[in-house]
Amino acid sequence: THGSIIFYEDRNFMGRHYECMSDCADMSSYMSRCHSCRVESGCFMVYDRPNYMGNQYFFRRGEYGDYMSMMGWRDWIRSCRMIPMYRGSYRMRIYERENFGGQMYEMMDDCDSIMDRYRMSDCMSCHVMDGHWLMYEHPHYRGRMMYMRPGEYRSFREMGYGGMRFMSMRRIMDSWY
Repeated sequence: THGSIIFYEDRNFMGRHYECMSDCADMSSYMSRCHSCRVESGCFMVYDRPNYMGNQYFFRRGEYGDYMSMMGWRDWIRSCRMIPMYRGSYRMRIYERENFGGQMYEMMDDCDSIMDRYRMSDCMSCHVMDGHWLMYEHPHYRGRMMYMRPGEYRSFREMGYGGMRFMSMRRIMDSWY
């Protein structure tokens, strides 16, 4: 499966453009600015810093004529990552403390509030065993987000998310593509 996202210098798909069909760690080598984009196929995570750092936002197929005002960003997209389509089971363990400490819960489906479901007020590390997930700062999939692919995430703080809590998480489903 491949995806395609087209970035445009100006709002409403004007100006020079750059088409990306895979991960791109630094867009500044292709464009000096980016104010709109169009996702032709697939799903992408975009970041306002190079090397998949900074604020992140999830894009599925569609047109984003003025994404900065929609997302409340002050900076334009500097890197993007294609999210591969996945058709298996989903499994993730979330931990109250860093380095997989404190309470642990295993999840296999979406959770719109870890506080309501698990009485858990903080999630500081996690282990994604299966599937691709989005974690959100607030309950009900609101606020800033983070893309999690399979792997061990020992410390959200060390990843640069020190001031953020993740209070809800959902699976990136193949029906979204």
